[in-house]
Amino acid sequence: MAVITTVTELESLRADYEQLNRAASLALPFTLYEWQSAWCAHFLSASESIKDAILIYVVRTERGRCVAIVPMIHTRRSLGPIEVSTLNLLGADEALTEIRTPLIAPGYQATVARLVERQLALIDRWDWIQWIGATPALARGLGGSAHLRWQQPMIDYVLDLPADWETFRRGLKRNIRESLRHCYNSLKRDGHKFSLITLARPEEIAAGLDRFLTLHAMRAGLEGTTLHPDHFAAPSAQVFLRDVCARLAARDVTRIFQLVVDGKVVATRIGFLVDHTLYLYYSGFDTTWARYSVMTTTVAEIIKSAISQGVRTINLSPGTDVGKTRWGPREVPIGQLVQVRRRFRSRIARSAYEQVSGPETRTGWIAQLLRGVRRRWS
Repeated sequence: MAVITTVTELESLRADYEQLNRAASLALPFTLYEWQSAWCAHFLSASESIKDAILIYVVRTERGRCVAIVPMIHTRRSLGPIEVSTLNLLGADEALTEIRTPLIAPGYQATVARLVERQLALIDRWDWIQWIGATPALARGLGGSAHLRWQQPMIDYVLDLPADWETFRRGLKRNIRESLRHCYNSLKRDGHKFSLITLARPEEIAAGLDRFLTLHAMRAGLEGTTLHPDHFAAPSAQVFLRDVCARLAARDVTRIFQLVVDGKVVATRIGFLVDHTLYLYYSGFDTTWARYSVMTTTVAEIIKSAISQGVRTINLSPGTDVGKTRWGPREVPIGQLVQVRRRFRSRIARSAYEQVSGPETRTGWIAQLLRGVRRRWS
């Protein structure tokens, strides 16, 4: 097993990322080399209170074939005399990397976990590890020096596409079919002409992101409906988005879909085409067009376009909301596992973290002390 600890060394894994993404059949933008290298370029922290370090485990067979890349970030947080050391899969950000998972070839989960466990024993100070994309086989290889606890799985929503739009439409529930009729008829009734434009060329992406950021912020500000946070309010998030979309556009992965009504872009959504799967990322729309349900029309037009281009599946992203479930996707559970070191201070630190980040407001002197340094603990 090799251990990568610098961004420069990460470059040497580009070909291995390609091979493993194909072998693991994940079809996710977040496990591509471009995403992970861009993340390291923008989000590694080095301050007095928070220090991040790359810790990427690479497993190869005796013949040199790469069978696993386990990309982790070792983060040490300190506040006075208290220090908490954690490991997270690369991408522990504020909702930008929606799915984090190790890259492991089929059949190697338990073996890789045992090798990683041996390496973890060499690290003097760590308190817990958050695993996403965990499987029972992975769990069997872990836990030698730590307590394992399964958490509620993350639910991803995936649409399997038929050969044509009409077959897909007939398979929808009655309420969404009625909603689609309303969307299309309301625009037509009021004399509006619309079309879906897909931006894919690298030179188109920057302008498409300008409009996306404006419409994403508008959607976040809409009151009286489901809350949609502005995930790109921070300048750092915008810079990262522009960089990673440009990197992925260079290999024909980035897509920016725009619903144009009467010559104006009123709704947009970012997508990433990986193999034969289209991953639908964040969206936005002009709230003055909300009564026409332009976001529903946009998704419908994206599905039509994907079917016509031979896309096999559309990943609607994790998180349960009616905007996804209404399309009748299958649910794909993504295992989540926390590995807490058995020593007393680690268990206390994890308990404090759960007090800080739990759904209910909790108190306690440790939680209060650590509340100011909870960045990227999830």
